[in-house]
Amino acid sequence: MLPIFVINLDRSEARWRVVTASAEKSGLTATRVPGFDGAAVAPADWQEVDPERFNTCHGRRMLPGEYGCYRGHLAALDRVIAEGAPLAIICEDDITLNARLIARAEALARAARPFDAIKLINHRVQGFVQKGVSEEGDAYGRCLHGPQGSAACYLVTLEGAKRLRAGLSPMWLPYDVALERGWAFGANVLTVRDPLVAFSGLRAQSNINTDAASTYDSAKPPIAKRWPTAAFRGADYAKRVAYALKRI
Repeated sequence: MLPIFVINLDRSEARWRVVTASAEKSGLTATRVPGFDGAAVAPADWQEVDPERFNTCHGRRMLPGEYGCYRGHLAALDRVIAEGAPLAIICEDDITLNARLIARAEALARAARPFDAIKLINHRVQGFVQKGVSEEGDAYGRCLHGPQGSAACYLVTLEGAKRLRAGLSPMWLPYDVALERGWAFGANVLTVRDPLVAFSGLRAQSNINTDAASTYDSAKPPIAKRWPTAAFRGADYAKRVAYALKRI
């Protein structure tokens, strides 16, 4: 069966119980990939990161939880590569699995090949440009508008995992933003129009922003110093549109 790797922090026992319960109910097996607690490591010891570029392009300093999230996804990609899985699903632990997931994911894989990654859930899908429909009826494509948010669940091929692992290091954007930017590292990254999984009720309990000192607003520089971010986002948006419209 198509493997499902779920990134889960040691301290997030409740999330693991919820996602594994949904897997068992659906006749699926979820394999745990230990998450990375960014707050447990001093910023000076962070690896595979470019904090200055992050600050310039994303408009604020990197949060420990974002660093931990990124490292967790890289570990999941490493797991796919190490096991040589031709096709795999990588999830965060704030989603629930269902009995139709594997059939729908495999149908998408057959319809969309060759691809590197297909996002199976997003926070928003705006300006969807359809590229095809699977035999299970799931439309896939790219979006003119983004970022779409969330890297909570996505399908990867083995070659895609290798391409993402190489192209997404070092970290200089949040993982969910970086994952969508296939144009930047030569990858065919797609998304579904309608989600294949659902967020669990524990989604609101963020593992990224866990204390008042690490709020997004407190990480931002003064407005006058954010013009490089605006310039980057404007250029990146144009590239996103061209990528969405590109034939595959």
